[in-house]
Amino acid sequence: MPLRELSLFFPCHNEAENLDALVDEALAALPALADTYEVILVDDGSRDDTATVAAQIVARHGDTVRLVRHETNRGYGGALRSGFAAARFEHIAFTDGDRQFRVADLGLLVDQAAATGASVVVGYRRKRADPLLRLVYAAIYRAAIRLCFGLRVRDVDCAAKLFRRDALRGISVGSDGAFFSAELLIRLRQAGVSIAEVGVPHYPRTAGSPTGARLSVIRRAVHDFWALRIGLWVNRTRALAAGRALIER
Repeated sequence: MPLRELSLFFPCHNEAENLDALVDEALAALPALADTYEVILVDDGSRDDTATVAAQIVARHGDTVRLVRHETNRGYGGALRSGFAAARFEHIAFTDGDRQFRVADLGLLVDQAAATGASVVVGYRRKRADPLLRLVYAAIYRAAIRLCFGLRVRDVDCAAKLFRRDALRGISVGSDGAFFSAELLIRLRQAGVSIAEVGVPHYPRTAGSPTGARLSVIRRAVHDFWALRIGLWVNRTRALAAGRALIER
């Protein structure tokens, strides 16, 4: 059964080659997912033609598609933060602008939310279509998060997530980098928010270049990981109150 309202946003960095097909796919799939919907493109300081292509798409589709643009790159978490802030509807979902997920597969998350009553549904990649090095990094990262934070989620960084807006009220996140998704789930768990999981297909990237395995991205994620972990050890209440709110109260 479709949701009443859905804001779907895409964090994008140097994804000019993917945008037209991505938005066409979204607009074809969304009528089956929600009665009322919007698409938000978050251009995170791209150096290619992402901003130009996105502006052309917005001009074609009016208020259904909107653009949020960062003049400089803020990082993956910064792009997600802007997407949450721009979303207007009672359910919020995101997936990446690299087209490694299909918008129609978000229906699996919608169905899981209906079946479980969970406020948050996160996907896990059934068969991850990434290079071996990224798979190794992901396995180490997942184990570290489980050990240090007790977060038992199969795939914390899977870019297929669905949230009820009211579950995000009062939730703050400190990271603007690759640790953002994990930190958000950690804080939701700490707040007692119900989280369900469901498997989703994952597809090889066909255009653009990945940035998640860059040393600078990893270094930033490690810093944010330990900032939260040490903060929780020193003063749990203060650490959970730190960061910036995702949505207006």
